[in-house]
Amino acid sequence: MRQITLGSTGITVPQNAFGALPIQRISTQEAVHLLRKAYDGGMTFFDTARAYSASEEKMGAAFDGMREKIFIASKTMAQTPEDFWAQLHTSLRNLRTDYIDIYQFHCANRCFAPGDGTGMYECMLEAKEQGKIRHIGVTSHKLDVAKECIESGLYETLQFPFSYISTEKELELVRMCKEHNMGFIAMKGLAGGLIHNSKAAMAYMTQFDNVLPIWGIQKISELEEWLS
Repeated sequence: MRQITLGSTGITVPQNAFGALPIQRISTQEAVHLLRKAYDGGMTFFDTARAYSASEEKMGAAFDGMREKIFIASKTMAQTPEDFWAQLHTSLRNLRTDYIDIYQFHCANRCFAPGDGTGMYECMLEAKEQGKIRHIGVTSHKLDVAKECIESGLYETLQFPFSYISTEKELELVRMCKEHNMGFIAMKGLAGGLIHNSKAAMAYMTQFDNVLPIWGIQKISELEEWLS
């Protein structure tokens, strides 16, 4: 399995990562079993979010006592500094950890920046200084916001929908991230269910040496497709 380094973060992991949104729909026991099987199969990067109900709690239960062996990315949809800190502290507690490897603004509709009057980017900087997060990322579904975030130089990773049915516009984002030494995390690698051939989807990702796909996994049978 190819190893991918997420830009300036220096985080290097197999090009096959776990998207933990779907585990909110299964029991804690099932989720713990699934997450540990993913780790045993070679996955070391796990992406979740405060908005994914109990996903963080289940991940915390799965990896309690083995934090140093994995990388955890989570997200906040906070729009105020007060909510930012509340969500971060909740995520840390749920994940049973004292730090998050990549903390991302979730579904960003704007590029938060220092001095923009919101105080949001300053929160990220303070959290990083305190050691509660290690890297600052952003996720978005809007091309203009994604481009602005890349060009700003303020973010270390971008998470954006990307698959083999993506257009030239999404490919441009991948190229821009590489030029700016910014990690590219690919969500919706199966295009929200439009793609049914997992091997073809994975083969497409391996063309890129700077793209880390996170696969939304809910069942052992799904996991086995990605580990085969």
